[in-house]
Amino acid sequence: MSHPELYILRHGETEWNAENRMQGELNSPLTRKGEMDAARQGEILQTLDLTGFAFLCSPQGRAFQTAGIALGRIATDVRTDDRLREIGVGDWSGLLRDDLPMPEGKDPFMAQYEIAPNGEGFERLETRCRGLLADLQGPSVLITHGITSRMLRSIVAGEGAVSVPTIHGGQGCVYHLKDGVQKLLE
Repeated sequence: MSHPELYILRHGETEWNAENRMQGELNSPLTRKGEMDAARQGEILQTLDLTGFAFLCSPQGRAFQTAGIALGRIATDVRTDDRLREIGVGDWSGLLRDDLPMPEGKDPFMAQYEIAPNGEGFERLETRCRGLLADLQGPSVLITHGITSRMLRSIVAGEGAVSVPTIHGGQGCVYHLKDGVQKLLE
């Protein structure tokens, strides 16, 4: 399946990111660094011709706050789409990662999302992301979250797009995806 051209932004650093807490569907505000992350994303986007692009954002506060900073001088219409929200982590929402079980494997941080009690899990997240991508009507700028961004980029550009494990990747940068190829804009 081919996908339209995309620019994907992860929200800026939040208080809970800095504390190493699982956020999932809960929210914490951007830190000063997070506000600078979003401003940097706005600077990157201002160098691009985004004529004809739709602007879609997760309804969660940290993403919406990032969109306001990054897109304030660019977009006249930003729509929210619930499918851009972060993966649900169920009973682990708000808990410190260090207090949670750390699975074995090449990327234990990602594995925590899969084993979170009453969490959404990757299969349901992938279904949600595929539905969003199928409904896009043309080129789009998406403001989302770390794990949701990874899933979207993996679907569009393959597993190589997320081969470097990091739980905080993407803050302050923009991912450009076109014709199945991902490029990091910093």
